[in-house]
Amino acid sequence: MIKTTEQRINNIIGQLEGSKKMLVDKKRDCFALIMQLKAIRSAMSSLMDKVISEEMDHCFLDSKSSNQTKIAKIMKEIIKK
Repeated sequence: MIKTTEQRINNIIGQLEGSKKMLVDKKRDCFALIMQLKAIRSAMSSLMDKVISEEMDHCFLDSKSSNQTKIAKIMKEIIKK
């Protein structure tokens, strides 16, 4: 199942809320908190890639210029690395 941008954002918000609760809990599992924060970072990266990809399509490909199409493809490759 492919997640929408809104679903991705809602998942990240849920992960942040969970992390916030862990930070308030004085008996927290430090390793669980670290894993949660790593998951948030990964989810943010994935969201960023998706949004940038969609914006590239919107900004560059709508104008139908061959140079802009080339630039968009190059930018997408750069972003993925």
